[in-house]
Amino acid sequence: MKKEGPTQSGLRRALRALRYRNYRLFFFGQGVSFIGTWMQGIATSWLVFRMTDSELMLGLTAFAGQIPVFLISPIAGVLIDRFDRRRILIAVQLLSMVQALTLAVVTMTGIVQVWQVILLGFCLGMINAFEMPARQSFVILMVEDRADLGNAIALNSGLFNGSRLIGPAIAGLLVAYAGEGVCFLVNGISYMAAMAALLMMKMPGQGAVRTRSRLLVELREGLAHSFGFRPIRDLILTVSLMSLVAMSFPVLLPVFATRIFGGGSHTYGFLVAASGLGALAGTIFLAMRKNVLGLGRIIIAAMLLSGCGLVALSLSRVYALSLILLVVMGFGMIVTMASCNTMVQTIVDEDKRGRVMSLYVMAFMGAAPLGSLIAGSVSTAVGPSLTALFGGILCLAGGTVFALRLPALRKIIRPIYGKMGVIPEMAAGIQSADEVEKIPE
Repeated sequence: MKKEGPTQSGLRRALRALRYRNYRLFFFGQGVSFIGTWMQGIATSWLVFRMTDSELMLGLTAFAGQIPVFLISPIAGVLIDRFDRRRILIAVQLLSMVQALTLAVVTMTGIVQVWQVILLGFCLGMINAFEMPARQSFVILMVEDRADLGNAIALNSGLFNGSRLIGPAIAGLLVAYAGEGVCFLVNGISYMAAMAALLMMKMPGQGAVRTRSRLLVELREGLAHSFGFRPIRDLILTVSLMSLVAMSFPVLLPVFATRIFGGGSHTYGFLVAASGLGALAGTIFLAMRKNVLGLGRIIIAAMLLSGCGLVALSLSRVYALSLILLVVMGFGMIVTMASCNTMVQTIVDEDKRGRVMSLYVMAFMGAAPLGSLIAGSVSTAVGPSLTALFGGILCLAGGTVFALRLPALRKIIRPIYGKMGVIPEMAAGIQSADEVEKIPE
């Protein structure tokens, strides 16, 4: 495949992963599905809040939908390393469609109760425990040139957050004029696009390692690699903190929309969309970068930016200002998460990718249910503003700790980047010495 020259336009550089046919199919199929996913998320939160008027129930609903990711993802990672990732993705898309259509039926027929929403959310969480690490691990199989991996990850994050801009806005209007059930129905239909894209792909090979080892042996091997190798461990812990604090904050946005800004579903939808706009801007920023060098400093800046945004939002009582602050927060959060994802995927051994990415997903999504439950409980006791303030302070503290640990991480990661050719002068020295290409654990 023809290499891109240094004079290529910024837009071509930002979209360079789309030159691969399989990734294009994946990108557009997932784009349709993600819009439906965000519509269902908004409609679910609004439905529960409308029926209960309780922050605690919002937190409990989010907890039920996310806790399976924390519990099941490590085992799912072992299976993802054993079996065909595309077939796993097709299966989970089908199950997700059944979940969404079931939720649509009980809502549109008027028999819906909170326990049904929570139970179906728990089922979706079990599905996501397989879908998310499989999707994360599948990206590298669609991108032939590993130098474009960071761009593919950034575009994937941009797709998710671009749909986060569109889906909530559509959901806010549909909830107001047609009800939550229509959003669930649209989401169920949207999964067909993702399945069609996966079926149309021409994959040269699985790329996963099939093994006869026992499941627990492989699970321990993945845990040892993830938490015994300091860079991966620190990156996963950073994602855990951001998920616990910043990613769980959206559970309180219905409360901000109604009790602080005096609005309704429209207001809630635009609050979520503002955060999505910031996240989309963050992914464009990352997609424009040429390689992974400097991502450590970017993670520090993004964490500090998220913390400042949360602190300022806790003090704001002006709707327009709060929308701007949510843009800032969305930018900082997605830049932190996507940068950590890119660094982990760059340095991980291929035969352990599914297991390591399952732990990344467990950190990304698994800490969120605990954060959602804490956020709902704390908000019930002290209010949403103080809850946001506490979260902002924790983000600032996390960014400071990562900054202190970054010099030691650089010493470990730079030789790996050299072997991959990311640092040209180091790569030349390694080639002349005829060293092996395997990344050391």
